[in-house]
Amino acid sequence: MQLLGISSRINHPEFGKGVVTNVTSKHYWVTFIDSGLETIDLDSDFEVIEAAEDDVDTISFHEVESTLKAILKKWSDVSEVVNIGDKWKGGKLIMQPGDTKLKPTEIPIDTFFHKITMVRDRLRVMEQKINSSNLEEQEKIDLQQYITRSYGSLTSFNVLFKLKDHNFVGQRG
Repeated sequence: MQLLGISSRINHPEFGKGVVTNVTSKHYWVTFIDSGLETIDLDSDFEVIEAAEDDVDTISFHEVESTLKAILKKWSDVSEVVNIGDKWKGGKLIMQPGDTKLKPTEIPIDTFFHKITMVRDRLRVMEQKINSSNLEEQEKIDLQQYITRSYGSLTSFNVLFKLKDHNFVGQRG
């Protein structure tokens, strides 16, 4: 099936005559005389009145945006927004020494949470750097196991995360 280019004219059994104004990987966007803008599947039943010869980029803006986000997430040290659980917002972390003569230390829990998520982000960057390095495969596996154990050591802090998708995960099984 050859794709129609932008400005191709068609006659659709339901919508009538129209002009292709955009093409994605799955749809034509067609402006019809009687019904305005509609999206129709590429393999829809319609008559081609005049096919425009045009190089068609069948990737939608949404697909480009999604792919770019995935690449940036995988290969950059840009961190995603990770929210603290609602019940912890505005709270404080109190570290009470065993010696009652000593004064406890208090820090905002948001500050502590930010530091925990920074540790996770840095572990992720380290994983990426190991995986893209010139190390021998066994060395990569050994280092990856240390990182996985580090994640496992941080699972106690999972109670702070708003979404379970952001939790630390150690070795399974």
